[in-house]
Amino acid sequence: MSAHGDHDLGHTVAGWTGTAVGVLGSAVLGAGVITASAAILWLGAVVVVLAALTCWALHLAGWGKAAGPRPASAQDWRSRDTAARHGHPGCLGCRMAGRGGVRAAAVPTPASRTAAV
Repeated sequence: MSAHGDHDLGHTVAGWTGTAVGVLGSAVLGAGVITASAAILWLGAVVVVLAALTCWALHLAGWGKAAGPRPASAQDWRSRDTAARHGHPGCLGCRMAGRGGVRAAAVPTPASRTAAV
């Protein structure tokens, strides 16, 4: 049991890596502001964009998680998500990668016939 009880806080390799690279990019951006250097500002912005792309790539590789809580056996941050290969339902990142996610089949409803008045 963790310090937070049975809550799935979403700690994943993708999340931690994206956060670490994003913090580094923010630090570089801060250094660019302090030194008033456009080159350092651009470098920081590039690192922040790389953080988002790294997090997305790791999510698609199965090192992230789908929305919602995971089973207790899969809550370890080093757990790999085997369902990521087919896409997560309702996941924007999976849709952007061309993975539609598992969707429920639409239930057809019969058309009603009404008399013309």
